[in-house]
Amino acid sequence: MRALHIAATGMQAQQTNVDVTSHNLANQTTTGYKAQRPEFHDLIYQDLRRVGSNSSDVGTVVPTGVQLGLGVRTAAIYRDTNQGTVEQTSGALDLAIQGQGYFQVQLPDGDIAYTRDGAFKLSPDGELVTADGFIVEPAIAVPDNAIDISINASGEVEVLLDGQVEPANLGQLEVVTFINPPGLEAIGDNMFMETPASGDPIVGIAGEEGVGTILQGYLENSNVNPVTEITNLIVAQRAYEMNSKVITAADEMLQALNQSA
Repeated sequence: MRALHIAATGMQAQQTNVDVTSHNLANQTTTGYKAQRPEFHDLIYQDLRRVGSNSSDVGTVVPTGVQLGLGVRTAAIYRDTNQGTVEQTSGALDLAIQGQGYFQVQLPDGDIAYTRDGAFKLSPDGELVTADGFIVEPAIAVPDNAIDISINASGEVEVLLDGQVEPANLGQLEVVTFINPPGLEAIGDNMFMETPASGDPIVGIAGEEGVGTILQGYLENSNVNPVTEITNLIVAQRAYEMNSKVITAADEMLQALNQSA
């Protein structure tokens, strides 16, 4: 009985739906997190009577045929890269990108990762780093006698040194964009890696040619909408229950068949 297997694929699909929704809800307060959305495709079909085939020797054609679908499968889990709201923190090293783009982070193995999480810190050497101590590229070192740090909308980093009137320019943060941001691979810790689907990184200056601007003293919130996620959770739960009822009905039909045999 096909209904058992079809309903089983439906239950598995809705389980994936709930998994993604729960992950979104768990990260609704994660800095720079981007909500995910599962996408589903119908499975292959069995042609019991192929549409368009000849139904007689004189060339008459079957107008619709008989096709039986075999269920559903998870096709993709899409990442929504839309801007999250920004929240003021007043932290001198808290940075948010308003618009498109990612900060570059050098991993311990030398690879470059990308993040929207701008909650940066200073290392013991004065370098700008992530919460895990990974260096933000291009590397910028703040002198130990700096009494104030300023980062403008284009990413220029200036510090006021003790005993000096004019600020010193330490360099400029770069912002990287991609042709297809949803194609990036999430590796955890609010970071992503380049993939063939994302395209090559395009290094730019904040505020130029479609690149977002940098806000100092702000952090980007998650773009998860809790109301939408709760609604999706209810829909997935109801769909899961209906598929389970199909399995129950198919089981009762098989039981009736066995009893009559």
